[in-house]
Amino acid sequence: MNNLNQQGEQGGSNGGKKKKKGTPNRPFNPYWIYVVIAVILISQLLFSFSSGMKSVEWKEFVNEMLLEGDVSKVVVVRYENVAEIYIDQDALSKEKYSEVRKKTFGQINNLGPHYVLTISTVERFSEQLEEAQSELPVEDRLKEEYDNRKNWGGEALSWLIPLALMVGLWIFIMRRMSGPGGGGAQIFNIGKSKAVLFDKNTQVKITFKDVAGQDEAKEEIEEIVDFLKNPDRYTKLGAHIPKGVLLVGPPGTGKTLLAKAVAGEAQVPFFSLSGSDFVEMFVGVGASRVRDLFKQAKEKAPSIIFIDEIDAIGRARGRNAAQGSNDERENTLNQLLTEMDGFGTNSGVILMAATNRADILDRALLRPGRFDRQIHVDMPDLNERKEIFKVHLKPLKLDDKVDVEFLAKQTPGFSGADIANICNEAALIAARRNKKQVEKQDFIDAVDRVVAGLEKKSRIITPKEKKAIAYHEAGHAAVSWLLEHASPLVKVTIVPRGRSLGAAWYLPEERQLTTQSQMLDEMCAALGGRAAEDIVFGEVSTGALSDLEKITKQAYNMVSIYGLNDKIGNISFYDSSGQSDYSFQKPYSERTAELIDQEVKSIVDQAYDRTIKLLKENRDKLNQLAELLLDKEVIFKEDMESIFGKRPFVKDEEPLIHDEDEKEKASEDTEVKSPESDSTASTNGASQTSSNEVKESTEEEVKASKAPSTDEEEKG
Repeated sequence: MNNLNQQGEQGGSNGGKKKKKGTPNRPFNPYWIYVVIAVILISQLLFSFSSGMKSVEWKEFVNEMLLEGDVSKVVVVRYENVAEIYIDQDALSKEKYSEVRKKTFGQINNLGPHYVLTISTVERFSEQLEEAQSELPVEDRLKEEYDNRKNWGGEALSWLIPLALMVGLWIFIMRRMSGPGGGGAQIFNIGKSKAVLFDKNTQVKITFKDVAGQDEAKEEIEEIVDFLKNPDRYTKLGAHIPKGVLLVGPPGTGKTLLAKAVAGEAQVPFFSLSGSDFVEMFVGVGASRVRDLFKQAKEKAPSIIFIDEIDAIGRARGRNAAQGSNDERENTLNQLLTEMDGFGTNSGVILMAATNRADILDRALLRPGRFDRQIHVDMPDLNERKEIFKVHLKPLKLDDKVDVEFLAKQTPGFSGADIANICNEAALIAARRNKKQVEKQDFIDAVDRVVAGLEKKSRIITPKEKKAIAYHEAGHAAVSWLLEHASPLVKVTIVPRGRSLGAAWYLPEERQLTTQSQMLDEMCAALGGRAAEDIVFGEVSTGALSDLEKITKQAYNMVSIYGLNDKIGNISFYDSSGQSDYSFQKPYSERTAELIDQEVKSIVDQAYDRTIKLLKENRDKLNQLAELLLDKEVIFKEDMESIFGKRPFVKDEEPLIHDEDEKEKASEDTEVKSPESDSTASTNGASQTSSNEVKESTEEEVKASKAPSTDEEEKG
C-alpha cells in the first residue's frame, strides 16, 4: 500500500506520467462541471467587452455628438433597450474619440458601433431624438434604425447555470452517500469528529514555562506528560497512567492554558475540541462523533484527548425528563462513558477535560476508571498572582518604577485572565497617552477601568444628586474605616464610572476563613451609604440597589447555608449535588421558610440600626468627608486619616503600600473576599468534592463583589 502511495506521489511530480496511465480507472470528477461553467462565463465577459463600445449619457450624446454632426447612424436594439451609436469615420480623427478609434481584432479601423446608450423605451427614444434635432435642418436630421437581434448567449446562460449547479450538487451528494458506511449519516461528514489534531509536526508555542501560579495543578499535569515520555519509569513498579484527568475551577484560572501547555510539551498526538462540538440537531450525531474521536485517538496511540467545557455533554442524566427520554446529550454521554471504560480497550489514550461546573456532571463520569484525577485550579493567591504578573509583563516595555509585588497586592480575587486583561489594558492606556513605557499609574488606571468601568465626566448630574452621591459614598467610607473587620479604604470617587454614579475602592484582607462578626461588619459597611442618606436627607434613594442585593444574599447564606443563626441552628440547606436547581420544592417546610425570612430581616435590621448609630456618633466627620468629596471629587486614604485619624486596628493594617504611593493607588474592592472565604469556612472538615462545590456555588457572589461599592443608577 505504501508503495502504491509513493508511486502516486512520484507520478504527480514527474510531469503527470503516472497520472496519465491511471486515468481510465478514475471516475468522473463533478468539479469539471464548475470548470466548464467558469470558462463559459469568462468567454461571455470577454466577447461582451471585445467590441470596444463605451457607455454614454443622453446629454453627452446630444450636445457633443449629435448636434456637432459627428454621428453617422443610430441603431436601436429592440429586445435589449439600448441604442448603438456610430461615429462618422471622418469625425473619428478628433481627439475626443481617441478611445473608440482603436483597432479591434485585426480591423484596420473601428467601424463601430462606438458608443452604447441605454434607453427606457423605443417609442420614448424616438420622440427624444426628434425633439433634440428640431433646430437642425431637415436634411441634416438622423433617423434611427432598428435591429431585432437577441443575446442568445446570455439567455442560454440564464437557464444553463442553475441546471449545471443542480446537477453538480446531485452528483456531489450521491458520491457522499455512496462512501464508506453509507447512509445519511455520512452526508457532509456530519458524523465525523471535529477535533483539531496537534502532533509533533504542529508547533504549539505554549509550554509549562508560560503557566504560572498553579504549581500543584501543573505538577500533576507534568506527571502525565512524563509518563508518556518515560513510561518504563512507572510501569516497572506496576503503576498505570490515569485514564482521565478533569480540570475544575472558576472561569479564567488557566484550565485551558494548562491543556495548551500539555499539547506543547507532550510529544504525542493531541486532539482538542469543545463539548459543544458533539451537539447537533440530528439524532445520533454526538455518539457517532465520540466513536470517531476515540477511533482516531486509538490509531495514533499513545495520544491525548482534550474536551473543553465538558459540562455541555456531561450533565447528569435524568434531569431533563420533561423533554422526553430520547435526549441527544444523554446518548452522547452514554457513548462517552462506554468509550472511556467499557469492554473495549483504550490503552494509550488519555482523556483530559475542563469545566467550571463540576457539580452538575454525571456521577458515572467522575468515578475512578474514567476520571481518575480531579485537579482543582483555584483563584490565585498573592504569591501566585505575582508569578502570573511576571509572565504577562514580559512582552511589555515597563518603567523601572513598576513593582510586581505592588500590582499583586492590588488585585485580590483576580483570576489569571483578569490579570492578563489588566496588563493589556495598561499597555493600551500608555499608548493612548503617547508614552514610550508602561508606567505604574497606567496599571492603576487599568485596574480602575476593568473593575469599575470608564469614567463618564460628561454625564449631567444635578447639584442635589451630586450631594446625595457624596454623602452615600462618604457613608460607605466612614463605616468601613470605623469597623474592625471591614476592609480598609483606598480610594473614593463621585465621578461616574460605567453604570455607577460613584465608587469606593477597598483593599480586602486575604483570608481562608470568615467569621460571623466579619460578615456582620461587611454588611454594615455595605449599608453605610443608605444610612448616610437617611440621616442627612431624611429619605433614601434607589442608589443602594447593589448594596441591598449583596447584603440580602449574604444574610440568606448566613441563615440557610452556613448555619450562623441561633434559631435555625447548625443546619445547612445547601445541595452539593445541584439537584435543587431542578426541583420545584424547597428542602424545608413553609414554617421554616417563614422563620428564615424573619431571621434574615432581623439580621439586616440590626446591621442597619448599628450603622445608623455609628454614623450619628460621627456625624461631624461624615459631613466633613462629604464636603471634601464634593470639593475634590476623589479622596484617598490619607484624607481619611486626616479626618478620622489612623485606624485603631493595627493588626489589619499591614504596610502593603508605600506612603509615597498612596495617592496613586486604586485597588480592588473589599467585597471580593467574603463569599469565597465563607465557603471555605462552612466546609472545613468535609470531603474535598463537597468543599469545592460550595466554592462554586458562591462563585457568582465573588464576581458580583469584584466591582467597587457603587451608587447605581435607578433601574427603569
